[in-house]
Amino acid sequence: MVLRLSQLFLRTLREDPVDAEVASHKLLVRAGYIRRAAPGIYTWLPLGLSVLRKVEEIVRQEMSAIGAQEVHFPALLPREPYEATNRWTEYGEGLFRLQDRKGADYLLAPTHEEMFTLLVKDLYSSYKDLPLSLYQIQNKYRDEARPRAGLLRGREFIMKDSYSFDIDDAGLDASYAAHRGAYLKIFARLGLEVIPVAATAGAMGGSKSEEFLFPTEIGEDTFVRSAGGYYANVEAVTTVVPDDIDYTNAPAAEVLDTPNTPTIDTLVDAANQLAPRSEADGGPWTAADTLKNVVLAVTLPTGDRQIVVIGVPGDRGVDLKRVEANIGSHLPVAGEIGLEAANEEDLKKLPWLVKGYIGPGLSLDEPVLGLEGSSKVLFLVDPRVVSGTSWVTGANAEGKHVFGLVAGRDFTWDGVIESTDVRAGDPAPDGSGPLETARGIEMGHIFQLGRKYAEALDLKVLDQNGKQQVVTMGSYGVGVTRAVAALAEANHDDRGLVWPRSVAPADVHVVAVGRGDEIFEAAERLSAELEAAGLDVIFDDRPKVSPGVKFGDAELVGVPTILAVGRGLVDGVVEIKDRRSGEAENISVDKAVDYVVNAVRTR
Repeated sequence: MVLRLSQLFLRTLREDPVDAEVASHKLLVRAGYIRRAAPGIYTWLPLGLSVLRKVEEIVRQEMSAIGAQEVHFPALLPREPYEATNRWTEYGEGLFRLQDRKGADYLLAPTHEEMFTLLVKDLYSSYKDLPLSLYQIQNKYRDEARPRAGLLRGREFIMKDSYSFDIDDAGLDASYAAHRGAYLKIFARLGLEVIPVAATAGAMGGSKSEEFLFPTEIGEDTFVRSAGGYYANVEAVTTVVPDDIDYTNAPAAEVLDTPNTPTIDTLVDAANQLAPRSEADGGPWTAADTLKNVVLAVTLPTGDRQIVVIGVPGDRGVDLKRVEANIGSHLPVAGEIGLEAANEEDLKKLPWLVKGYIGPGLSLDEPVLGLEGSSKVLFLVDPRVVSGTSWVTGANAEGKHVFGLVAGRDFTWDGVIESTDVRAGDPAPDGSGPLETARGIEMGHIFQLGRKYAEALDLKVLDQNGKQQVVTMGSYGVGVTRAVAALAEANHDDRGLVWPRSVAPADVHVVAVGRGDEIFEAAERLSAELEAAGLDVIFDDRPKVSPGVKFGDAELVGVPTILAVGRGLVDGVVEIKDRRSGEAENISVDKAVDYVVNAVRTR
């Protein structure tokens, strides 16, 4: 079809919107693809909707290719199914909750696991009905505290979510592999270089999980990779754990006065003055010899506040995202949590936690970390804190530290947690070499959910022996609106967008440049012939707009081929420009349509 700019609902902008931080946000607004309706909420305009629908179609085709069938649920859902799985509470403040006029509770769905599960339960009852994969492309809602970066982190977004249903774990493995392969094809067709990385399941639950990340400096996710092929989200990286050390002949721990040493740096300076070490004993003390005890407060889904102390080597920082991803198994209640540094009020309630001098395992009058009776706090340690390691750490008294405190002998812990920052140069857990860090945008996420939701909602079928069997499930998501933003991030220059042909709003942008009727008539005729050849055409037929504005808009909008009809018409030629390479050629008018059609089909 031909979209005429004189009639198209489009206004381009010369200046970036004031709230835009990243290129995709700036250009999608400036080029007239989206408009802000509210923080994190956007209206899709005709050109934007065209790109969005083409992304959706690619997703649909690859889902159909693996036998998945499309359904469509409402976005407004009742509370009861989410109560059954505890996610009404677990989702915390991220869930949009509302009531109808009768006082009944509803939510705007962030995901639809419960509804897919109940739908299959309603219609299927035998193993003969499985395996089954269902999907939808639907609006989702999450009450982001700080929506940012346009479509990359919004409160309303479109996602493809699919779910597999199998009778056993072998079936789940096959469904997972099929979806993984489909995702790789989707992103390849979109022209996005996406890397699958190992990930944590988080609140979704389940076992195996992978994210598909688009590497970019503006990404919110940090991941690691090694030359040997290890890839993981930073939350999923596991530490190479050192061997236990025999502490039979280790000297007894000793408490020393260390006034004015509340930080690791001041403690290291004091240690080298008070108890200098020879090279034979390990050389000067460093931050790696100290045990730093970081006090955090976890707000549980119930609203209760749990104090957690994490012991880590002093040369490492605590990564709150890693803590949040890995702390769930240590907490008394599952679900979405709040996590922050403990405040002064928290510490007042636990007076034996002396700020700047906190340490585990000393026999004081009050319960302390790692000793029976310290139920008011949860004490977790980094995997590097293994039995026999010796530490300099707080003595739980103002101005005092203990030297030679041995793990497993002088103190114990409630659990081990991956919590410290992952650094370039750290060894990959699979032995494939040192790690390097990078940033990326999460484009998709796949999970082996297992039986969590099926058990909660009693989804069972009769197996081959006529016995009730709980179904096992997988969950698979692709961010459709996020894909549009990622494509804009990956395909632009200093003049505007440069869409891949697979998703561009048109195949060719015809520009009539000049004042003569013959120029507009020729542009009109070429547009009609291109349309008849099966191409989508944008035709800039605006009569009183300058050539500079028309060319500027064409480059901003980003259609792959620009065909300019202007002064060259007197010589029987038009200019055809490749938007990505910038290369332009003068082509005779009678060959222009074939030239463009060939370009569309071969590039």
